Amino acid sequence: MHSDSSSAASSSAASAPRSIGLWTATALVVGNMIGSGLFLLPSSLAPYGSASALGWTISTIGALLLAATFARLGQCVPAASGGPYAFARTAFGDATGFVVAWCYWISIWSAVPAIAIALTGYAGAVVPSLTATPLRAALSAVVFLWLCIAFNLRGLRTAGGVQLITTALKVVALAAFAFAGLVLVAPANSAAAAPFNPSGQSLLQVALATSALTLWAFLGLESATVPAAAVRDPQRTVPRATLLGTAVAIAITIAACSAVLRLVPPESLASSGAPFVDAVRRLLGEGAGEVVAVVAALTCLGALNGWVLMSGQLPLAIARDGLFPAVFARTDANGTPTAGLLIGGALSSLLVVANFNASLVGLFTWAILLSTAASLLPFLVCALALLKLQRNQPRPATIASLAALFAAYALVGTGTQALAWGTVLLAAGLPVYAWMRRRRAAAEAS
Repeated sequence: MHSDSSSAASSSAASAPRSIGLWTATALVVGNMIGSGLFLLPSSLAPYGSASALGWTISTIGALLLAATFARLGQCVPAASGGPYAFARTAFGDATGFVVAWCYWISIWSAVPAIAIALTGYAGAVVPSLTATPLRAALSAVVFLWLCIAFNLRGLRTAGGVQLITTALKVVALAAFAFAGLVLVAPANSAAAAPFNPSGQSLLQVALATSALTLWAFLGLESATVPAAAVRDPQRTVPRATLLGTAVAIAITIAACSAVLRLVPPESLASSGAPFVDAVRRLLGEGAGEVVAVVAALTCLGALNGWVLMSGQLPLAIARDGLFPAVFARTDANGTPTAGLLIGGALSSLLVVANFNASLVGLFTWAILLSTAASLLPFLVCALALLKLQRNQPRPATIASLAALFAAYALVGTGTQALAWGTVLLAAGLPVYAWMRRRRAAAEAS
């Protein structure tokens, strides 16, 4: 079974044009990690004050362990598109590979509308007519979504170029903000005098709560492994892009959030729905809200483009291995998985339209819950995959063991509601797997 996986991966790799280099792969990681969630984190962390550094420390170590895990897996299973799916299938076979693929695919196309909704909200701050009514907001989100699908339909080179440009712009903007907030501007008086741990909880409770919150800022670190068959020199490029992209995203995210915590008084920050707007107003004055909206929109556009790219590349790899319907394996002359992009776009659009009468915040929260419920199990399985594949090598085995412990901790920390969603989503995929197995068996018998 594993030899079949390897040959399928090899054939997939051989047929895909390699149009993604190191910087584009790194931009995919950074762009997908630095998304809309960054702009609400400071408010979520405000009740814990400076003690939230405990959560940042835990989630940073966990994210780096997971990045090292995916980097090592990228060397063990080079040029195999599908990322978590390919690694799980190589280590544990078709059934586990399908479960991981199913969960990860759902997490992608359900995250896409959440990012499109956030992009619409920020764009609406500049052009209010876009969000004047719930229906307009929903339609605007769908338009932004299909704009990114259009980029991807033009091929990986165009999609990668958009990703590189948008990622560079937002990294520069966020780095400049972080530098100004941490170095050039005096902190708000009440922020400077705030107690270390104003929450009243024990440091252990604070560490658990804040590490769960900050972890969401680091999802997407595996992004370079998904289109691996289209990456030039994947055995070197994928690991390097994974580690470099994760490090850059972590540094920018922590620095930007720290600048907000330093600039905005805690009593204001805890109730702020736009903490970066409040912080930039201290830097640039009352009229600076549009500056934040533009930067936030660029941030969301880069993340949306990157996740749309993955929504086509993941099912492409699975379908080429015979575990997803063959329609997902169809590509055009440029190697673009047209059907996968269109089907994923349709599913994402349905999520938006079906809930258009909800508020933007409510719709965003609902989509994020659906996405995060499906995203953590693949991380755990991939850590176990590395442990199995390299159990005789002490250093990779240690990294894999620690990453597995962190992933299990994060999975439990999502709470009963998210775990219930994950169970339902997983059960929904089992009939699809049974159907594909019957079709494969019938084809082999004939």
